[in-house]
Amino acid sequence: MATRVAAACAAAVLLALSACGTDSPPTDPPPTGTPPSSPAPAQAQAVTLVGAGDIASCAHTADTGTADLLDDIPGEVFTLGDNAYNNGTPEEFARCYGPTWGRHRDRTHPVIGNHEYHTDGAQGYFDYFGRSAGRPGEGWYSYAAGAWHVVVLNSNCDVVPGGCAAGSAQERWLRADLAAHRTRCAVAMWHHPLFTSSAVHPPTASTLPLFRALHDSGVDVLLTGHNHQYERFAPQDPRGARDDRRGIREFVVGTGGDTKYGFGTPTPHSEKRLAGTPGVLRLDLTADAYEWRFVPVSGGEGDAGRGTCH
Repeated sequence: MATRVAAACAAAVLLALSACGTDSPPTDPPPTGTPPSSPAPAQAQAVTLVGAGDIASCAHTADTGTADLLDDIPGEVFTLGDNAYNNGTPEEFARCYGPTWGRHRDRTHPVIGNHEYHTDGAQGYFDYFGRSAGRPGEGWYSYAAGAWHVVVLNSNCDVVPGGCAAGSAQERWLRADLAAHRTRCAVAMWHHPLFTSSAVHPPTASTLPLFRALHDSGVDVLLTGHNHQYERFAPQDPRGARDDRRGIREFVVGTGGDTKYGFGTPTPHSEKRLAGTPGVLRLDLTADAYEWRFVPVSGGEGDAGRGTCH
């Protein structure tokens, strides 16, 4: 009963926020952040993105298995936050993250999580990843992956300057960045899921303005972590309604190695749920489509499918 009540409350929050309407994109230039790069050519070579969130701790060895999976998968690595437990200190990045996922640091595009902020200003995170993490104090940036545009955002809305609200520095940067990169296909990444069936962390409704900006610009995929499980959703609009024409398919991939969470009542449009299965999500990106494959450590259940860009 408690789970159903929590899920209903979370849904009510999302509906209340979405009723505020869609914000018009601003006309002013991006306030801060990494300068946008040139749009990728339409016929760019197919590329692979692979990664997960909620990864390394010196208290367990599960991230060793997921790091071993990365050894055999080419392409660009992403993290989805909470990279080094428990506090994202320089020592934890060096001793816990470094020997496993850290061996792929040169090809890694990180996302910042809430545990990174247990260290003042997330300084351990920004120092470890350097320029790859975006500007210190912000944590948002973008890059090209073949024909795809990739945006990385900071979903710690209670910490990031200006929060995640419409008109905030991050939201304005996001809209301007997407307007400057009119690629056929795009993927976004941040830590806290807007949609989730987890029994632990409810939906993070404060990310809704960022999701709305993604939807307004036709972004195809959103990758998140925070809940230590794998969940795949059908394409949805900001209200949580199924939208096969312009909706965003969200994946929750908090399966990098830390403790496993269970599920509560399934959220509408949740299509696949895996609990207790560490692994990584592989995305193979072409000029107008994507294939996903959840790759578990030995003996775990996987998931696979294909989507077409808007």
